[in-house]
Amino acid sequence: MEQKNLTCIGCPLGCQLTVELENGEVISVTGNTCKRGDDYARKEVTSPTRIVTSTVKVTGGNVPTVSVKTKSDIPKGKIFDCAKALKEVMVQAPIAIGDVVLENVAGTGVDIVATKGVEASV
Repeated sequence: MEQKNLTCIGCPLGCQLTVELENGEVISVTGNTCKRGDDYARKEVTSPTRIVTSTVKVTGGNVPTVSVKTKSDIPKGKIFDCAKALKEVMVQAPIAIGDVVLENVAGTGVDIVATKGVEASV
């Protein structure tokens, strides 16, 4: 039987979790004080995902870059593919919060959206 120790990020408590696995399957999760901890631990050891945040270049704007993030989490193994794709992106101002700047990043089915507004330069 394999054991993994994690710190839960489901809420501010940061519970110390212990996950027991057998043949890659979760047998038990202990240390959590809420259901979110159990859900987080099971997902983290079987198919970890992350939200990616970055910036992309802006043309015609009052600032040279805009902050962006994945609209939802993507498989952890796709993070570097996502970062590589973002290096090639350039968007035209004006940009509003929530605007899609790149669809289906790295074949994940997840869009990259702006997290800040950028006005067109005058």
